[in-house]
Amino acid sequence: MATIDLMDKLKILADGAKYDVSCASSGSFRRNRDGIGNAASCGICHTWTSDGRCVSLLKILMTNSCVYDCAYCVNRRSNDVQRVLLTPAEVAELTIGFYRRNYIEGLFLSTGVVRSPDHTMELLIEAVRTLREEYRFNGYIHLKLVPGADPLLVQKAGLLADRVSVNLELATRESLALLAPDKSRDAVVEPMRQVNQLITVNRAERKESRKVPRFAPAGQSTQLIVGATQETDRQIVTLSEQLYQRMELKRVYYSAFIPVMTDNRLPALPDSPLRREHRLYQADWLLRYYGFKAHELLDEERPNLEANLDPKTGWALRHLELFPVEINRADYEVLLRIPGIGVRSAQRILRARRQGHLGIDDLAKLGVVLKRARYFITARGRYAGECAIESTLLRSRLVGGTVRKGGIQLELPFSQPEAHGDAISLISGEL
Repeated sequence: MATIDLMDKLKILADGAKYDVSCASSGSFRRNRDGIGNAASCGICHTWTSDGRCVSLLKILMTNSCVYDCAYCVNRRSNDVQRVLLTPAEVAELTIGFYRRNYIEGLFLSTGVVRSPDHTMELLIEAVRTLREEYRFNGYIHLKLVPGADPLLVQKAGLLADRVSVNLELATRESLALLAPDKSRDAVVEPMRQVNQLITVNRAERKESRKVPRFAPAGQSTQLIVGATQETDRQIVTLSEQLYQRMELKRVYYSAFIPVMTDNRLPALPDSPLRREHRLYQADWLLRYYGFKAHELLDEERPNLEANLDPKTGWALRHLELFPVEINRADYEVLLRIPGIGVRSAQRILRARRQGHLGIDDLAKLGVVLKRARYFITARGRYAGECAIESTLLRSRLVGGTVRKGGIQLELPFSQPEAHGDAISLISGEL
C-alpha cells in the first residue's frame, strides 16, 4: 500500500464503514476509575442523522482491504477502490484525539479481512488493548468479530469491548452462498453462539464475585441486509425473533440494500427499499417491547409487511373482533395492542386510572396518538371513531384514499410513516 496521510486514511475508512448500521452506543456500565472516558449510561452522548442512525461513535474500518468477494460489499476484493490500513496504534491515536476534542464518546471498529480471520482479529484486539491499557480509555467500544476467528480471540475481544457483533448480512444460507460464497453460515453463527454462552457464564460468575471482569456488558448485535435477495419479511422477522430468543441479542439492525456497484448477482432496484426497512424496524419493536410474536404479524398468506400501514395497525385491522377496548378496564398487555398506544402511554394510563376514570380528552395528555387510537377504543363507554368498526372503512381512514359513505365520495388524507431509520420515532412516538 502506498504511503498516505493519516487523515486521508480516516476519510476512506470512515466512508467504507457507513453501510454498517449496527452501531448504537447504549447499554454499557463501564465506569471511569483511573483513566479517561466513561461508558456508563450518563456518559454516552447520542447524536442522530436525519434518517435516524446513531453517530455518537468514531465509526471506522481498520482496513478496507478484504480477501472476500461479497457481491453487496463496496470493500470486496474485486472492487477497484483505494486500499488503506490503519495500524492498531493509529486506531488508538485517532480515537483518543477525537475524544479529547469532545467529538466522540466512543469507538465503533470494524474491518475487512486481511490474510486470515485470526490475523485480522488479532489486529482489532491489539487496537482495543492499546486503548484500554496504554491510554486507560474507559469509553464505549463496539468491536466487530471476524467470522471464523479462533474462539480464544473472540473471548479476548469480549473482555475488552463493551459490545461485540458479527453481521449475518443475509437471512438464509442460500442467499449467503449466492452473494458471499467465501463465507459460511456456520462461521458467522458460531461466534454469536459463543458470545451468548460467555455472557451467560460471566453473569453467573459475577453473582459470586463482583471482581470478575465483565464480558461484553452491552451484549451483542447483528445486521441484516434488506432487499438484496428474495427473502420475505416473514423470513426476516422470524429469524430476528429466533435470534432474540436463542442468542439473547440486544439488537438486530436492518439495512436497506444500496446498489453501490454493478454485479449480475444483485437485483436491479430503481430505489433502495427504505420504506421496507422502516416497517421492519417497527415490527422488530413490536417483538421486543409490545409482546407480539412473529407469526402474529406475518404468515403464509401475508408474508410481507404493508408499505402504507404500520404493522400494529395492520394486525388490529385483521382482529377487529377484539375491538373496541374500554380504556378504563383493559390490562397492560391489551393496551399495548391498541394502535396509537405505546409502552410509555400505556404505563401512564395505568397510573392515571388510579385517580379516576379517563375520558377521550384525557388520553392525548397521556401521549396517546388519537388519530389512530380513537378507532379502536372507548372511554367511559364513548366511542370517538366517527365511523363503524369495519375493516375496509377503517383501513381507508388510516391508510388514505377515498371511501363512499351514504353515496358521497369522501377524500381521506394519506397517513405518512414516521421518519425512516433506527426506530427513533418510536422512542418518543407511539405505535
